Amino acid sequence: MTEQDEQGWRPKALRDGDEPDPRFTLANERTFLAWIRTSLGLTAGAVAMEAFAGDEIPEIIRTPLACILLVLAALLAVVAFRRWIRIEASMRHQQPLPVPQASILLVLGIAIGAVLLIVAILGNTYA
Repeated sequence: MTEQDEQGWRPKALRDGDEPDPRFTLANERTFLAWIRTSLGLTAGAVAMEAFAGDEIPEIIRTPLACILLVLAALLAVVAFRRWIRIEASMRHQQPLPVPQASILLVLGIAIGAVLLIVAILGNTYA
């Protein structure tokens, strides 16, 4: 059995350096899973908006908002995986942890979605 077989599948960034304390690796994994849950929540919100909002929110607002949420969910899942790899590699090489780029993406996406939803609610109230 080769060393690669013993380690299982590992991205290139995780094949060298010193193995970090398992507690830190598991904490990093829990954070990754939290970002994935957020991504799934955004996906569920987009589906719910498109399926159940009906006439409450005009289609011209509802469909773009649902699409924004879906794009944000997809981007967040990719960024979460990239962040997990980068943090694991940083821990293996005793380097500072990278800046959490996913937070910026999430804040901007939710802010844009919230503004669109406010416009839809106010537009429906005064119409």
